[in-house]
Amino acid sequence: MGVLRPFLQSEDARTQAEFYIEALGGELVSVITFGQATGTDFSHKDKVMHLCVHVAGGNAIFMADSLVPYTPDSGIALNLTFKSVEEARDAFTKLAVGGHISESLELQPFGMYYGELIDRYGVSWMIAAEA
Repeated sequence: MGVLRPFLQSEDARTQAEFYIEALGGELVSVITFGQATGTDFSHKDKVMHLCVHVAGGNAIFMADSLVPYTPDSGIALNLTFKSVEEARDAFTKLAVGGHISESLELQPFGMYYGELIDRYGVSWMIAAEA
């Protein structure tokens, strides 16, 4: 059985990770820069090569600073489901700061609370909660 973990390219992985930790609760697990990993002294030595955060109860998100022009919203959405509506609303509200709500978090005909947003970094989120 495999484990699926999102790996996000970013213009500023450290700042984006701090935003997710604040919005979803969690911790920074590790950061490795290109300089630390390769031991070379080049213009990207301080950029993040690999960063790991645990958010929303231990879910891992990996991130890196993009070395090529970054284009947000790649057609992929992160789906995060909570056991309570209160947790879902809190995460939804915090992730929406500086972003765009596509669909408000509301009770849906299929019996769950569900909403969609694009955060300030261009990442699409699908937030859900059991009714």
